[in-house]
Amino acid sequence: MEPSYSNKLDERKRVFVFDTTLRDGEQAAGVSLNPKQKLKIALQLERLGVDVIEGGFPASNEEDFRALEMISKNLTGPAICAFGRATKGDIEECAKALENAKKKRIHLFLATSKLHLDAKLKKTEEQALEMIYNGVSYARTFVDEIEFTPEDGSRTDLDYLFKVVRTAYDAGARIINIADTVGYCQPSEMYERVKKVRKKFSEEINSGKMSLSVHCHNDMGQAVSNSLQGILAGATQFEGTILGMGERTGNASLEEVIAALETRGDFYQTYTNIQTEEIYRTAKLVSKLTGIEIPINKPLLGKNASRHESGIHQHGVLANPKTYEVVDPKSVGWEGERFCIGKHSGKHIKEYLRAQRRGVFGQLKNYFFGKAIVTEGL
Repeated sequence: MEPSYSNKLDERKRVFVFDTTLRDGEQAAGVSLNPKQKLKIALQLERLGVDVIEGGFPASNEEDFRALEMISKNLTGPAICAFGRATKGDIEECAKALENAKKKRIHLFLATSKLHLDAKLKKTEEQALEMIYNGVSYARTFVDEIEFTPEDGSRTDLDYLFKVVRTAYDAGARIINIADTVGYCQPSEMYERVKKVRKKFSEEINSGKMSLSVHCHNDMGQAVSNSLQGILAGATQFEGTILGMGERTGNASLEEVIAALETRGDFYQTYTNIQTEEIYRTAKLVSKLTGIEIPINKPLLGKNASRHESGIHQHGVLANPKTYEVVDPKSVGWEGERFCIGKHSGKHIKEYLRAQRRGVFGQLKNYFFGKAIVTEGL
């Protein structure tokens, strides 16, 4: 909405990457990971360079509890986060599961929209505020780093949302996560909501005592856009999952948000600590262990992500890959065929392939990685 186009690196802000593949991602219908599988994914997420790994909801089942215990014992880089309701029992389970973690975070949530308060929780606004304060205060007796999420925050009355944020902050939460739990927001609305929260709490945020996060679902296909708009509005953390896994239509695709921030750092004035060349390897592992296939046209990762059939495109890529590839496939570790011969292909690719067969352009082979080209039909 209000980007700067300056290329001065010292003006860029760091965006922290919160991965919830092992918690919200596993809530995708039909997906179930055992503790060893979760640990395997967590170790790869550590190599990817995410800042926070939300390993599960330990009060909900024994496997999540054991998974968090294993992850806490074996990882030393990212903060390990346990998810729970703002209740004493959930908080105690989170604290036990994180006992051996080097960096610990408890992530508490409570629904705050009138719809959820009335229909689901049967609580008044004042009762909810009391639960938030008591829950966050109690969690602070176990760990220093508390994140609080007003569930359905995008549909929560703005004045009440301000009260919720103030209550959570006063109780000790230092990361406030604005959640578009059902993918309701449109991008401009997400921008305005985060901007207004940031303005209301500018003193706390500017002093470094509070930070804002966004957590967006994809029910109307806006999760990535909403996450990016939240970052433009002042959020310094976003939450997402590998392959966009999650409830219903899923969460913001972690890799797509990262790619936008990295590729268009000039626009967003941001940077992350992600090792982008690990993205494809991470996605392949998650796909294998969850059984969720990578769509053929999935940005960055699909079989067709950097595959060209049109003769005009093939000619351009042969001349300079940047003509039709805004993301270098190698930068995300993508593996696949770069060219496909079909009815739209032209003379340049066919001449190139014939010459390559004769060895004239053999020195270019290093550029094309994996299964570089399809030669059927020549």
